[in-house]
Amino acid sequence: MINAKKIEDIAKQVTEAIPPGLKNFAADFEDKTKTVLQRKLSQLDVVSREEFDVQTQVLLKTREKLADLEAKMAELEAKVSDDS
Repeated sequence: MINAKKIEDIAKQVTEAIPPGLKNFAADFEDKTKTVLQRKLSQLDVVSREEFDVQTQVLLKTREKLADLEAKMAELEAKVSDDS
């Protein structure tokens, strides 16, 4: 769901922005930044790209089936009206 590599990259960028005098706190700061980012991102109502793509395919198949059913229904309605 959440790309751990991207979180690590963001945490690393934040850590690299720390002035040289504070570098001894960098490792702890990076770990805490990762933890906070992961916690906050997990609270978001998002889905992974893979899950999104799967649901897109399900939706396309459902639309195709609906179109087929609509066509069959139209044929049946036409037959019923012809028989009347």
